[in-house]
Amino acid sequence: MLLPTDLLGDWVLRRTVDDRRAGLQGVVTGTSTLTAVGADEVRWDEAGVMTFDGRTTPVSRTLTVRRDDDHAWTVHFADGRVFHDWVWGASVAHACAPDDYSGSLDGDEQRWTVRWEARGPAKDYRLDSVLTRSPA
Repeated sequence: MLLPTDLLGDWVLRRTVDDRRAGLQGVVTGTSTLTAVGADEVRWDEAGVMTFDGRTTPVSRTLTVRRDDDHAWTVHFADGRVFHDWVWGASVAHACAPDDYSGSLDGDEQRWTVRWEARGPAKDYRLDSVLTRSPA
């Protein structure tokens, strides 16, 4: 099981977006950087360009991964809300009723993936992110 501290550094990001409800596919290309903020926190910054439905748009987000007193890691949105537990190689969930989100984190220190499925009355899509370590 990899911890967020095992993945510190710069990554090349490629994310495919399959919006089944709209019948559209897109791609995000860019970078991700994981930076230690003390011993119990990792900042996860993403920046890139999304091409979707014939349009190109800059995109970015910041997540924070924090270790609690029980040594478990949790991913948080920039505003502090909990996104999901950091569980490597198994399914994770994000509570956002009325839609269901299930995801997974897997890979190694050179290449890892983040996958999300969202289904419900408002959404039906899949995000597949591949992160490859940037050349030194």
